[in-house]
Amino acid sequence: MDDLDIAKLADLSPFELKDKLIEIASSDADRMMLNAGRGNPNFLATLPRRAFLRLGEFAMQEAERSYSYLNSGFGGLPDADGIVQRFDAFSNHNDSDPGVTFIQSAISYVRDQLGLDRKAFLSEAVGAFLGCNYPVPPRMLSHAEEIVKAYIAQEMYGPVPQQGDFSLFATEGGTAAMTYIFQTLKNNLLVDAGDKVALGTPIFSPYLEIPPLPGYDLEIVDIRMDEEDDWQFPEAEIKKLEDPAVKVFCVVNPSNPPSAKLSQASLDQIADLVNGPRKDLIIITDDVYGTFADDFVSLFARCPRNTLCVYSFSKYFGATGWRLGVIGLHEENAIDTALAKLSEDAKRTLDRRYMSLTTEPRALRFIDRLVADSRAVALNHTAGLSLPQQLQMTLFALNGLMDIDGRYKEAAKRLVRHRFDTLYKHMGTVLELDDNDIAYYTLIDLKKLAARLHGGDFATWFEVNNKATDFLFRLADETGVVLLPGKGFEVVDPSARVSLANLTEHDYASIGKFARKVIDEYHADYSSETGSH
Repeated sequence: MDDLDIAKLADLSPFELKDKLIEIASSDADRMMLNAGRGNPNFLATLPRRAFLRLGEFAMQEAERSYSYLNSGFGGLPDADGIVQRFDAFSNHNDSDPGVTFIQSAISYVRDQLGLDRKAFLSEAVGAFLGCNYPVPPRMLSHAEEIVKAYIAQEMYGPVPQQGDFSLFATEGGTAAMTYIFQTLKNNLLVDAGDKVALGTPIFSPYLEIPPLPGYDLEIVDIRMDEEDDWQFPEAEIKKLEDPAVKVFCVVNPSNPPSAKLSQASLDQIADLVNGPRKDLIIITDDVYGTFADDFVSLFARCPRNTLCVYSFSKYFGATGWRLGVIGLHEENAIDTALAKLSEDAKRTLDRRYMSLTTEPRALRFIDRLVADSRAVALNHTAGLSLPQQLQMTLFALNGLMDIDGRYKEAAKRLVRHRFDTLYKHMGTVLELDDNDIAYYTLIDLKKLAARLHGGDFATWFEVNNKATDFLFRLADETGVVLLPGKGFEVVDPSARVSLANLTEHDYASIGKFARKVIDEYHADYSSETGSH
């Protein structure tokens, strides 16, 4: 490790730096590497996956039924007539299977709670598993959209009454949602080079990296959370958004990496802003961790007219490999209003862009422009998330809707929070979670940890001598533990992000002990250098 230029590596994206740390941590073949750098959970929802498999078994029977006389591995499109009755017969032969029971409950739920037709829902689900048609509508299957909308409303609104309807676009995870949103804002002349984009920092690093990319060339305005106020926005920071040159405000809620949801006071301040001087402000809220929070309320609920909601099923359901996300936008929204206010020249430019889709391109909603742009407009007719992915997303949403007693949710929250306690206990310190904290990640403030363990003078020495990034490399080299630098997420103080989702309880105990060991070694260096004890 001696030949590494650590100062140069510190400028890498945290996820690129992670690869170098992994290389170092895995260099000792006799030692297990503990990678707490990524947020990929090591838990997952089994019941909706069982339902997917059983629905697939039924779907295959339905397909083979269409061409059963050929007896040659040939199948066809299932017949919708009588499909509910045939599933009842299928269920009778599998009445003890939890996946089948889940589907039976789902059929009942969508009829009784959402007012959907059982035959139409089941036919859509069977066809989705088989994947034998293009996604129609391209933006999202109609029953899938209604079910996922109900789930989003349940998880994002909390006690806030829903104000008007909204639409969803099913995407290849939250990362695709981010990509599509920035791309379509640019394509539709709603942001241009030199415009300002505000970021609620600390924040997931791609939000820091996309705006300055060539082709966007956007200026970043830092809206900084206050660590001493449990990572909430001070009033003075929110006032920065009054600048009309700020076109877009991006926020991750609950935050990544501090893992704190926005408080009622922060939500109120932002709502007052968009209901007052900034009715035109576009908000992008990334709420992937909202389901781990107690009593969560999204900006999508509090500021419905101004907010694009990005939600991913990856973390809560353990589905990062499925690539399942949605973009939500209310029917009455500031973005469509902004499109209507563009200059005539701009409108003519966009008419040419979308003229192959409709005879009235100016009436095309922003959310439908997202779909078109995701496939370079010309391939809009084959756009859309794959149907098996949409089916699994629908089953995940139904799992959340039918979890009336909150058993899965409480288990998920309890799991990560207990790991939080274990980590800090084995570092030799105790931290209490605030009401807004969710503990999917924890941000170890290395200066504060140094002060708690060895006093303020040592903590100052640690900071002045820039030991934070060096700490990560030393930890990886000596113990095989991989953490991410807080600096890469625009955290000011020397810090390290720990994912509390992807390792075992025993592993987090080990990480706590190893982190303490390395801090103690730095203290020995400090004592030797300063003559202190």
